[in-house]
Amino acid sequence: MSRRLGVLACSVSGLALLVSTPVLAQSAAPSDAAFTVEDVVVTAQRRSENIRDVPFAVTAVNQETMAEVAAGGGDILSMSARVPSLQVESSNGRYAPRFYIRGLGNVDFDFNASQPVSVVLDDVVLENVFLKGFPLFDVQQLEVLRGPQGTLFGRNTPAGVVKIDTVKPSHDFNAFGSLAYGNLGSVRAETGVTMPLTETLQVRVSGLWNHRADWVDNAYNASFADPDGDDLGNFDDVAGRIHIAWAPTDRLSALLTLQARDYEGTGTMNRANVLTKGSNKLNANFDRDTVHYDGGRNNFQKQNTTSQSLQVAYDFGPATLTGVVGSYQGSSSGDGDIDGGVASAPAGTSYKTPFNSETGTLDSDLLQNTYELRLSSNGDGPLGWQVGAFYWDERFNLISATFNGTGGVLPTIITDIVQRSESWSVFGQGHYQVTDALKLTGGLRYTDDSRNFRGQRVLGPALDVTKKVGDEQVSWDVSALYEVNDELNLFARVAKGYRGPSIQGRIATSNFVTTADSETVMSYEAGLKSRLWEGRARLNATAYFYEVSDPQFTAIGGEGNFNQLINADKGEGYGVEIDGDVYLGAGFNLAGGFAWNHTEIKDSDLLVAFCGAGCTVTDPIVNVGTTRRANINGNPFPQAPEYTANVTLNYVHALENGSEVFASTDWVMQKNFNLFLYESVEFMQDTAFEGGVRAGWRNQGHGLEAAVYVRNVTDETNVIGAIDFNNLTAFVNEPRTYGVQLTKRF
Repeated sequence: MSRRLGVLACSVSGLALLVSTPVLAQSAAPSDAAFTVEDVVVTAQRRSENIRDVPFAVTAVNQETMAEVAAGGGDILSMSARVPSLQVESSNGRYAPRFYIRGLGNVDFDFNASQPVSVVLDDVVLENVFLKGFPLFDVQQLEVLRGPQGTLFGRNTPAGVVKIDTVKPSHDFNAFGSLAYGNLGSVRAETGVTMPLTETLQVRVSGLWNHRADWVDNAYNASFADPDGDDLGNFDDVAGRIHIAWAPTDRLSALLTLQARDYEGTGTMNRANVLTKGSNKLNANFDRDTVHYDGGRNNFQKQNTTSQSLQVAYDFGPATLTGVVGSYQGSSSGDGDIDGGVASAPAGTSYKTPFNSETGTLDSDLLQNTYELRLSSNGDGPLGWQVGAFYWDERFNLISATFNGTGGVLPTIITDIVQRSESWSVFGQGHYQVTDALKLTGGLRYTDDSRNFRGQRVLGPALDVTKKVGDEQVSWDVSALYEVNDELNLFARVAKGYRGPSIQGRIATSNFVTTADSETVMSYEAGLKSRLWEGRARLNATAYFYEVSDPQFTAIGGEGNFNQLINADKGEGYGVEIDGDVYLGAGFNLAGGFAWNHTEIKDSDLLVAFCGAGCTVTDPIVNVGTTRRANINGNPFPQAPEYTANVTLNYVHALENGSEVFASTDWVMQKNFNLFLYESVEFMQDTAFEGGVRAGWRNQGHGLEAAVYVRNVTDETNVIGAIDFNNLTAFVNEPRTYGVQLTKRF
């Protein structure tokens, strides 16, 4: 470990020397000094501050970037790789994304699975994957905090936090409306209005309608398929939000937030036999516009969520007391043809599968309540601090079914799962300005976690099983920030993160429930944050190393279609992250990011089941009785790309009438990532990339903008997930979309 830390320290030191060299800055400075790169203000430490003053790796994504990605109907999944070391994927479609930071995540598709990346929306944690797909609209900024963040944020944050802040009410009236129309029957309408009702009362109302028509044909003659039209690919996502801000005095303020979402659409479209043994490339069986399903009722999904939160803050002078209460309620249902083909098809048919597999959610209900109280110091003195307490309570009920696989209405197995989870914690963090240049920060958190599970098989072979897990841990962090000069800050951080024990209860295909012990992470990072060339460029760089004790993994699939929690002995990750932007002159601005991440499972005795379709396993095979298992020691973490990169080029040209024309292109890349715990030729993906283009005209004085867009310009077909227990089944990214967009601001 010391050798790796030394290498990383040398890397950061070299970058620091580079960016602090006056000769370089002078020789590379553009001739046009009128333009500078704007400072980025973040709230990563629960207070507004310049991103250069935050002593750990954090990246902010602004409104413009998110609007460009969303134009063609994109959702939170489109944020994958747009931030160094961030991966977002889902096998549940648009409403249950899974997040990974620096390779740490969880591939488990069940709604009761725990995740090591926390999503925080307007100061309320969205713990369940069920909630993390809430659509992005009227967003002020999205921040990705990398590394353990347990000192200040919720629970289960050993990998990091995705922090989303929406636009809040202000004292000035403002409004906007945006309408995009494109191919595949795509429509996206978004609006937001701030109404200052009185000097002390303001309201912000915003809404979203995101629509796409069916564009994929179910070519199999199933009873639920339309023989004359398209059957799958649609979605209707309607969401709304109301912020009510009240500040009766200079010291007291309150913010009430009400949200709702109604979603209906097509889930993940699995495609049978689109991978060939010995290759990870899509074969001739793949057709974007066609599937062959005998079950799943065209993979429909439905979800409804509502939420209420209240933030109240009182300024006592030396300190401010803040309370946050939040509640989320949700329900969902859906069905899916998991095998992606037809078992009864004639031999040699491209979509024939060994057996049928169809599963669905008959009903799910979620209730999450969170309570947080924080006391934070005020003022600009050398000492600053925050202390607080947090409580989280979740109750989740899932009724799922296995069907006969031929489109039958009646299930053959029904399971009823109830899980209650609780967590409470107390925390504190302080910083001290030792000298004008050096600031030290430290934090501590005590957490107590518990989960109670009961699973019953109410149709099929009788089963009734209960499980209970719990643990208590202390997490902490210590960091230092050193200001070399006005343009360059260096930082170093050591942090311990924690994820509580978990329960996996997929009893439709198994007679036992698995659990996993708590995992802990020791993380080390060092880096720099700088402004170059008289403010015309910004560069941030971080080198990191972490070691995970008892990492939690989910062994999914394999020949027996299992879904089991396991603990490895150790795991580790290390890498380098770089992001920044630069004004090139003549109206051009370039922004981008890059990450190299190495992850490795370290457990010489860890065995898992592997694919049941004759894939080419490259791990050592071990016979355990009459079964064969793959030894995964030394394998990378699943869904952990070794390389990620993004680049965006913007151009703006002013016209004589006060208008301007603009154009932008953005590209993302992920390289070398494994879909499962074991390694095989077919499920180890090489390179996935795609890009977008947007161009148009705007007049800021009149608040008008018109643009054309293209997403996935080259119509790449990237494999982003697979089903391995049955056949070489895979699913892919979104197709090319294009259209026009009109925006009016008031």
